[in-house]
Amino acid sequence: MLRDSGIGFGMPAPGDLPARLDSVLESLYLMFNEGYAATSGDALIRDDVAVEAIRLTRVLAEHPATAAPRVWALVALMLLHAARFPARVDSDGTLFLLRDQDRSRWDRRLIAEGMRALDRASAGDAVSADHLEAGIAACHAVAPSCDATDWPQIAGLYDELLALTRSPVVAVNRAIAVSRVEGAVSGLAALEAIADRDAWARYPLLPAVQAELWREAGDLERAAECYRKALGLARSVPERNRLASRLAE
Repeated sequence: MLRDSGIGFGMPAPGDLPARLDSVLESLYLMFNEGYAATSGDALIRDDVAVEAIRLTRVLAEHPATAAPRVWALVALMLLHAARFPARVDSDGTLFLLRDQDRSRWDRRLIAEGMRALDRASAGDAVSADHLEAGIAACHAVAPSCDATDWPQIAGLYDELLALTRSPVVAVNRAIAVSRVEGAVSGLAALEAIADRDAWARYPLLPAVQAELWREAGDLERAAECYRKALGLARSVPERNRLASRLAE
C-alpha cells in the first residue's frame, strides 16, 4: 500500500523536526506503557513490547539528527522503570506495588544505564515532562526502601510536572507523594482537589489510590467501598487479583 501510494521516506526538514519528534516520542512512551502495564489479558507486563520501545528510543537518542536531551530523558525513564520489572510480578502473576517490591530483584545494570542516560539528558536549559518523570524514577531507583525515599523531592518534582502537563494521572501520583510527606489525610485532600474527576469514571487508578489512603487513615469501610469500585474497573487479571486480595483483607 505504501509503495503503491508513492509516499517517500526521509528526514523531515529542520523546521518540521521538533514537532514530529515530539509525536514520535509520545507514541514510543505509549508503546512502553503498554509493555509496563498491559491494558488487558492475563499478563501485566509485556517485556517484548517494552524492550522494543526502549530499542527504538535508543535509535533516536543515538542519531545525530534526533539526539536531543528530551530523547535521552525518555530513554532514562524507560530504563529506570524497566529495571523494576523483575520485582513487579511474581511467578504466580501476583502484582506488587512499589513499596512492597523486593528491591534486591531490581536490575542494577538497567538502573546504572538509566542514570547515565539521565546525565546525558541534562544538557541544555529545557526541561520536559520526561525529564521530570525520569527524575522521579531516579529518586525511587536509588532509595534503599520506600520509607527512606526522598519523598519531599518527589513531591516537588510532581508539582513541576503537574504545572507543566495538567495531567490527572500526574495529579493522582502527586497525591501519593503528598501522603508520604504529610500523611494519608493530606493525600486524600489532594485527590479531592483534582479537577475533572468525572473523566475518571472508567479508570481504576483513582479509586485504587483512594482505597489505599483510606486504609492507611483507618477508615476500612470507605477503603472497602473504593476497592470494590476499582475492582469493577480493573482491566488486567493481575490488577483484579491484587484488588480482590486487598478487599478480602
